[in-house]
Amino acid sequence: MEDILRNKLWAVGGGKGGVGKSIITLLLGVRLARLGSKVILVDADLGGANLNILLGVRYPLHTLGDFIKRRVDRLENALTSTPIENLRLLCGADDILGIANPKFTQKKRILDQLKHLDADIILLDLGAGTSFTTMDFFLYAGGKIVVLSPQVTSIQNAYGFIKSCLHRNLVRTFSKDTEALKLIQSVISDEEKKIESISELRKTLRSLGQKREPLLSSCFNDMKPGIVVNMIRNEKERNVAKVIHDVSEKYLDISPEYLGFVDYDPILEKSINQMEAFLTTGKSNTANMQVYDIAMKILKRMKKESMRKQPSVAQTHGNTEEIFNKVRAVSNSLP
Repeated sequence: MEDILRNKLWAVGGGKGGVGKSIITLLLGVRLARLGSKVILVDADLGGANLNILLGVRYPLHTLGDFIKRRVDRLENALTSTPIENLRLLCGADDILGIANPKFTQKKRILDQLKHLDADIILLDLGAGTSFTTMDFFLYAGGKIVVLSPQVTSIQNAYGFIKSCLHRNLVRTFSKDTEALKLIQSVISDEEKKIESISELRKTLRSLGQKREPLLSSCFNDMKPGIVVNMIRNEKERNVAKVIHDVSEKYLDISPEYLGFVDYDPILEKSINQMEAFLTTGKSNTANMQVYDIAMKILKRMKKESMRKQPSVAQTHGNTEEIFNKVRAVSNSLP
């Protein structure tokens, strides 16, 4: 049951700011909503919320901050309608001092209620960087997306983000295993350099005894993010995703999935300040078509995961098969 509920949570993160995470999250949410899914966008960039501005929601009645401060009891009561049918928004909390680093109990309370929201898909728009809060949201979500641009700094930061999240997952998983934790910390701190890669660490942990294998496998299975390359300007830049895949496979022992790319689109760039109008007109452009392909991959992956884990339960939670039926019915009429 827990896996099925988490399967509808998709976190959108990345190491560098300015790569378009919020725009990709927004376009993806709109496309999924128009395909018939009930979608909730969560502005989880604590301290730097902006999704409500992009959607034209200037003065939301409630925000995530109201839930954190217990002015509303349930996240459901803090949701805001948007101009897009099937799409609701949980506005971020950037008006509370220190909210960018919430307490563990606050994060747990948010995550516990997120997965129970009435939605087929919940997209979490995360802040840039590798704060514990950002990584914890990313790790908790059943679906993970890393957005990057073709810039060298963005590529480096995206890889660093994936690596840091894997480190965080290993530390949390083996927090009570002193022997294993010491080995993990030696890789992170890089002080002794006895173990030079995550792949080598995995082999070393296995050699300590098979009892750790289930937890170890779980850590690595959970860390298979989808890669979206944004603001592509030429054919060569599309190879950026392969760079991330190959380096992650070699040094981290994980294989990110290539979800797709979005070309640099001057029409989209000019529309940022009038995003609400851009979204509601249904105007077709290159970015919309490419995000459609990414949305379809996400729906297929959700269906596959639901059927693999608990087919009988999946039909009553998320109703992925029903979503696909809706998609088949309307996809031919979409731009």
